[in-house]
Amino acid sequence: MARADLTNVPRGNPCAQCGKPIAFPDWVEADSNRTSYLWHCRACDYTFEAMAVFEEREPARTPLAA
Repeated sequence: MARADLTNVPRGNPCAQCGKPIAFPDWVEADSNRTSYLWHCRACDYTFEAMAVFEEREPARTPLAA
């Protein structure tokens, strides 16, 4: 079974309803230029989604001649 890379997952995100910190997202889904996080606050039982969108980088240009 493959292990998830949990090194870049945000921690301690505040709840959008009550403001208490949430230790860890319940679900993380990554695409080519965005990552979605599903958060569930155990304090007030509120669930919300947050999304991070990253700029697409231009591919590195390869020189035509040296």
